[in-house]
Amino acid sequence: MKRKHRRLMVVAVSLGLLGSAAALVLNAVEDSLVFFYTPSDLAERAAPPEDLFRLGGLVEEGSVRREGATTYFVVTDLNRTIPASFTGVLPDLFREGQGVVAEGTLGANGRFTASEVLAKHDETYMPKEVADALRESGQWREGEAVQ
Repeated sequence: MKRKHRRLMVVAVSLGLLGSAAALVLNAVEDSLVFFYTPSDLAERAAPPEDLFRLGGLVEEGSVRREGATTYFVVTDLNRTIPASFTGVLPDLFREGQGVVAEGTLGANGRFTASEVLAKHDETYMPKEVADALRESGQWREGEAVQ
């Protein structure tokens, strides 16, 4: 084999290995991606059923209902609402009228089933994604009380 052919073979094998490594890394990253949606986003474009994503907004006033270990509530961005449920222990700061980000899946019946619920940590905090989504919809501005 000529020297030029050997060099070409080394380059081809190196590119193949690099491509394989890139494919493995991209596959691992794709499995760990979790998208963020508001109720209005879900109304515009449906999330694939059984795909894990985050739903953010406010817990609608008067919507929290507990049945045993399961809590049912409604997430709103003041334009649209999504019914949600969570089985387990909720954060102490979870309550109506406050910002929430829940991670889970959307069932065929349109109910969001949360596997994890994140609540605000003080009375002035709003999750960045939720605040940005509310600002974008024109429903909330910095310094105003969210009701």
